[in-house]
Amino acid sequence: MTRALILGGTADASLLAAAIARAGIEAVYSYGGRTRAPADQPLPTRIGGFGGVSGLADYIRREGITHVIDATHPFAAEMSRNAVEACAETATPLIALERPPWTKAPGDNWIEVTDVSAAVAALPEAPAKVFLAIGRQHIAPFANKPQHTYSLRFVDPPEAPLPFAADVIVSRGPFTFDSELDLLHGRGIGWIVARNSGGDGARAKIDAARMLGLPVMMISRPELPERLRVESVAEIMQWLGHSTRLGA
Repeated sequence: MTRALILGGTADASLLAAAIARAGIEAVYSYGGRTRAPADQPLPTRIGGFGGVSGLADYIRREGITHVIDATHPFAAEMSRNAVEACAETATPLIALERPPWTKAPGDNWIEVTDVSAAVAALPEAPAKVFLAIGRQHIAPFANKPQHTYSLRFVDPPEAPLPFAADVIVSRGPFTFDSELDLLHGRGIGWIVARNSGGDGARAKIDAARMLGLPVMMISRPELPERLRVESVAEIMQWLGHSTRLGA
């Protein structure tokens, strides 16, 4: 019997959970626990970390998991690496549902950097208004350039003091082109720092930046171990031996 574990937290993972539920496949959806009020899923849900590679391997054995689907954010590198190692240790099939990265379009003004530290270094010395679209766990290094005025957007209000004064926007995506255009124009944003997460849900800010002629500091995806990778829910369902039409 198939019993899948979805390592989730993305819009793609939610679409997959819905398809799996419709098909009547037994599965568990796992949230990393960073969002205080995660979206409801049509599957049994667990919240929180596993305790590294050994903890995830123990969970796979204990819960009788037969397939693992890594549908985490493309920048959730630690979880993805742990999944590769834990699945190898337990001889459990693993597949990644990974949206393709964004590519530059005519009119884009990207400064491509390897990581957050490189993004901080590449910001101008002259004071500027900067929109940090990178998640709260990555913002601390920007305190090294306190001359800038930063705008941040979080799903939940921050529980602890931020490492610098900032304009905090609490909102949950996906966001439209018009709303992103209003945000960037209304706050007088001069620079955007973003991670190349890909997909449609977060792309609107990139399209709005192109319209306004704004530079985008684009952080490249982290290197991950080799693993089976697909880009659609239909391909995951085929891998599980089911059709997306089952149970519809």
